[in-house]
Amino acid sequence: MPLDLPSRRIVEENGIRYDIDLENSQKTGFFLDQKYNRRAVRELASGMRVLDCFSHVGPFGLNAVAGGARFVRCVDVSKTACDLARENARLNGFADRMDFTCANVMEYLPGLVSSKQRLRDEGGPFDLIVLDPPAFTKSRGTVAHASRGYREINALALRLLPRGGYLATCSCSHFMTRDLLSHAIAQAAHDAGVQLKQVEERQQAPDHPILWGVPETHYLDFFVFQVI
Repeated sequence: MPLDLPSRRIVEENGIRYDIDLENSQKTGFFLDQKYNRRAVRELASGMRVLDCFSHVGPFGLNAVAGGARFVRCVDVSKTACDLARENARLNGFADRMDFTCANVMEYLPGLVSSKQRLRDEGGPFDLIVLDPPAFTKSRGTVAHASRGYREINALALRLLPRGGYLATCSCSHFMTRDLLSHAIAQAAHDAGVQLKQVEERQQAPDHPILWGVPETHYLDFFVFQVI
């Protein structure tokens, strides 16, 4: 006889509470492999205005507010995710420093680049931008297309950041190797006409271990850069 279990759960990570929808959200409703990368953003965000792109249920943005961010704008294409992120902000007492936009990030970022008024309306200019996209490739055959996608979104983000601003960016695809991602980011910096200083390089949390000799287990690469 199947168990009749509720689909909603309250969970806690890094001292932040989340209302998670296990049944109706993407995959399990939460991505535990970014736990320490979210903490890295938290440690950086004090006093900043933050743009959290592909925000899902808001964990990067919530960590930024917990770290003292002045304001966070979360953007995700899923209305379900945006609604849960808004609820999570309320659950943690952060609603007065967060706002939410349900939009396709690939269309949203160009709009901010092309319109200073739109940027101001969304809470910018931003001091820190987080890019946590879904995997752009799930096979070797689409790596070249994915590389162009990573180059494009990073270039757009870099065009929005002032000198001294920070970019936290990642890829969660095994096929988009660390070297391919770093090359795409370098091209993005060239396209945006900026110089980057690497602040930090990370991978997935240790409870998702990287096994040497099993390259598929290294699938998440996470960088923090400062525009100089």
